[in-house]
Amino acid sequence: MTKDNPIRDKSYNFALHIVDIHEILISNKEFVLGKQILKSGTSIGANVEEALQGQSTKDFVSKLSISLKEAHETFYWLRILRDKQKIESQTASTLLDEAEELIKLLTSIIKTSKRSLVNQ
Repeated sequence: MTKDNPIRDKSYNFALHIVDIHEILISNKEFVLGKQILKSGTSIGANVEEALQGQSTKDFVSKLSISLKEAHETFYWLRILRDKQKIESQTASTLLDEAEELIKLLTSIIKTSKRSLVNQ
């Protein structure tokens, strides 16, 4: 059984929401945008999982940095989907809030981990 981990849990739940959005987009024949949001939105959690298995703090920071980049990319795609009205406004707002929370969490974890690297 895995221990509770906020970034793991939040990124996983976010990925589940992104899969739902992907399904909606595909059903509306929005294949390119659907694929883009699916790739970046699920990559956040996948890289968090890799980071948690990192061989060193440097490896951990590297993988989380990839997650952060993917979170920023997903935020971008969500804004496009909202502004082009490809997803409901309330859904977009909720997902943008979740993405922003992930960005803040990842940024904080990365900064703290980098400080520990300097102090080693």
